[in-house]
Amino acid sequence: MRFNPLTRTWLQVSPQRTQRPWQGETAPPARRDVPAYDPDCYLCPGNARAGGARNPHYASTFVFDNDFAALVPDTPPGALDESGLLIARAEPGVCRVVCFTPRHDLSVARMTTAQTRLVINAWAAQYTELGALPFVRSVIVFENNGPMMGASNPHPHAQVWANATIPNEVAAEQAGLLAYRAEHGICLLCAYVERELAEGTRVVHADERIAVLVPFWATWPFETMVVPRRHIRGLNELEPDERDALANAMRITTATYDRVFDAPFPYSMGFHQRPTDGEPHDEWHLHAHYLPPLLRSATVRKYMVGYELLGMPQRDITAESAAERLRALAATL
Repeated sequence: MRFNPLTRTWLQVSPQRTQRPWQGETAPPARRDVPAYDPDCYLCPGNARAGGARNPHYASTFVFDNDFAALVPDTPPGALDESGLLIARAEPGVCRVVCFTPRHDLSVARMTTAQTRLVINAWAAQYTELGALPFVRSVIVFENNGPMMGASNPHPHAQVWANATIPNEVAAEQAGLLAYRAEHGICLLCAYVERELAEGTRVVHADERIAVLVPFWATWPFETMVVPRRHIRGLNELEPDERDALANAMRITTATYDRVFDAPFPYSMGFHQRPTDGEPHDEWHLHAHYLPPLLRSATVRKYMVGYELLGMPQRDITAESAAERLRALAATL
């Protein structure tokens, strides 16, 4: 049993389960034969989107309001509370799409550091802009990569969701960060990264500014966390050299994933950062989670079912063995 101090939850690790035979579902690996431009893609430059708008002939990044947004800013206020049993409230927000590049066939793993740096700049600008809206208290940047993760389009893009409410995972981490700071007087992730770098067992990649590691409490088979070594609270606080280092770390992480099973590697990635509710939140330390589902091949994935849904998360391979494999593959990038 391993404890996650960020969310203050427990994880069960059962490495002996890697020996079990597999006759369950397999999925075909992601396609490699993607064209540089797809006339039917609603994210490619110059193409029409489903809502009727037409994309400009953009040359680098391109940001637009999601045509099928889960949150909209003009949601009318409203609330429900019946005996503390049926509780609901209206939730305004903003959802945007960030296209990384006009190239339909690229991914972060195949983009240059300079190209990815432009994406990070766009994310930081969105965090600042949306976080300044008076009703927004949280801004999450996330990417779903690959059809296995529900990505509806292979064109490289991420989403930015700005909520009036701090979402569950961010709220849980905030409680964990506050609790650790109150008990130890220091930032949880500052202390944790330095502890991991000193040991090295779970480190995948590190330089003077950014560390990539498999968390001691990782749930997904090849889960990683990308953390700036300096104590910064949000994407907007990254210095130019840190943005370059982060871009390089993201390239190495995703390219390493593609090497694990010699196939395009699906994942969900997202940044957790300081809420934008007007409070300083000095307990916060910017970090990104990479959550890939593949377990033992390019076609076998980890599902959160059964015990994971009804009890607690459980993993079959240790964080240390996953990090050893990733580190060896990352070393030549």
